Amino acid sequence: MTRQARKVIITCAVTGSIHTPSMSPHLPVTAQEIADAAVGAAEAGAAIVHLHARNPDNGEPVQSPEAFEPFLRVIKQRSDCVINITTGGAATMTIEERLSPVAAFKPEVASLNMGSMNFGLFPMLGRFPDLKHEWEHSYLEGSRSRVFRNTFADIEKILTTCAENGTRFEIECYDIGHLYTCAHFVERGLIKAPIFIQSVFGILGGIGAHPEDVMHMRRTADRLFGDTYQWSVLGAGRNQMSVGLQSMLMGGHMRVGLEDSIWAGPGKLATSNAEQVEKAVRMVHEAGLEVATPAEARAILGLKGGDQVGF
Repeated sequence: MTRQARKVIITCAVTGSIHTPSMSPHLPVTAQEIADAAVGAAEAGAAIVHLHARNPDNGEPVQSPEAFEPFLRVIKQRSDCVINITTGGAATMTIEERLSPVAAFKPEVASLNMGSMNFGLFPMLGRFPDLKHEWEHSYLEGSRSRVFRNTFADIEKILTTCAENGTRFEIECYDIGHLYTCAHFVERGLIKAPIFIQSVFGILGGIGAHPEDVMHMRRTADRLFGDTYQWSVLGAGRNQMSVGLQSMLMGGHMRVGLEDSIWAGPGKLATSNAEQVEKAVRMVHEAGLEVATPAEARAILGLKGGDQVGF
């Protein structure tokens, strides 16, 4: 009897709040661009699309339900992919701003960062000196003294606000301590299995992207959560594919997308989110594994289904 290959969930984060429009002409900004990018990523093999919103005029991150609604409905109409709405938003936003779209739209999945941290974007000023929009320089430079706030109270507010909506969480862990914070909320019954851990590597202020860092994160999560969790990773910038490959070989899943990296290779900008997804799909197949469909991802993660959302 042929043994069935393990399924790998590919998430695509299509625009985010890290990179600014001057860094790449391919970064989705308008609602139509975000919708097209998400659908293209899904058609390329992403089971989950992770979504932020932007001001269509200048690309600045925004977090109002009104900014999300146009592309949420379009993506749902055009694709069966799992839609994941950020509660991270941007480090410049209040917790109330960051929570509002998830509270309004009740998605299957929402992201949730497990701790306050330094989130250093300012080194990109040296690599991208020609910024077109006035907000970009202050946004990047401001990260030198800005703390990305995610207190215990903030995390609890997000979890309890969404408790009756059936929304599950992509638990974003930028360091080892974030895994222990997640374990705290598991012990309190506010996070329930199956837990979806998204380990983040290579952000200045968080854990690095060395293979030993990846293994340390995996070992710690195994010890804390045993067989009650699914592990995925994202590698920032040039670390995207190498960290993703290591995760797959260690039994995990992976996230790609222009939120995390605008590159398709050394010095080569990715022309679309779908291009990165296609590369991830090839990696999965070459490792002898299979790419999870949206239906399979829903089953693996215990999601409520696309017909139970509020959009």
